[in-house]
Amino acid sequence: MTAASRHRRSPAKWPTIRRASVSTTVSPVRAANLPRRPWLRGVAAASTVITAATQKINGGIVTRRHDIWFRLVSSADIWQQFGVAPRTRLPFVVSSCLVLMCLAAGLWWSGSITPRIRWEIDSFFLSAQVDDNGVLSTSAWVELENQAFSPFTVTDISMAIPGLRLLPPESTEDDPAEITVRGDGTRTVTRRIVITDCAAVPHEPQPIRFTYRTWLVSGSSEVMLDPWQMTGSGGGVPVAWQRALANVVCDKAVSGEF
Repeated sequence: MTAASRHRRSPAKWPTIRRASVSTTVSPVRAANLPRRPWLRGVAAASTVITAATQKINGGIVTRRHDIWFRLVSSADIWQQFGVAPRTRLPFVVSSCLVLMCLAAGLWWSGSITPRIRWEIDSFFLSAQVDDNGVLSTSAWVELENQAFSPFTVTDISMAIPGLRLLPPESTEDDPAEITVRGDGTRTVTRRIVITDCAAVPHEPQPIRFTYRTWLVSGSSEVMLDPWQMTGSGGGVPVAWQRALANVVCDKAVSGEF
């Protein structure tokens, strides 16, 4: 070997750098292909995800695949969370519905939801009263009968009838602001009614509106009073209560029976 050959340097060899691109492929999830996991129970299983990852290097490309399984929760699993077996679910639901229906019927029958009230205005005690301003009025005796077991309180009475005007209560013993009737009891109070126009009072039955309060609820309702029997040429004739009341009071005022 010559000196020239001993001092000849080989060409430099640089390390080759290969760059690999990374991509991720995800397999589509189909509900029909999801495996069931019997060891997952109840509502908590709906949020449980199992992930299995596999990695493959092919030609410098890294491919990663994710398999995701969701636990499908059935209605039986949900009922089991509440301690109800699937076989006893239907009888349990039916019995619960029957209990609720019986409870609602009992509350309605007792008058706790809607009072069962019979209203009556006594025509025997009607009188005609005319003040110094010529205003014609009468004091109507109203009887309230509680036809249920639960007591109630009537907090307000009103009516919108042409020719008649109901005055506010005087907050006395006979004319109280609120009327409380015990279960299976009756209460008689007075209400003052002004007849503004005898001819304008309608012949068709008109309702009385009232608000009430029980130990369970508060609400409002309407009641239609029974017609009065007015004596005519052909015997007793049924007449709407407000029309009959106006006839009696107006006739007494014209005849001077004050």
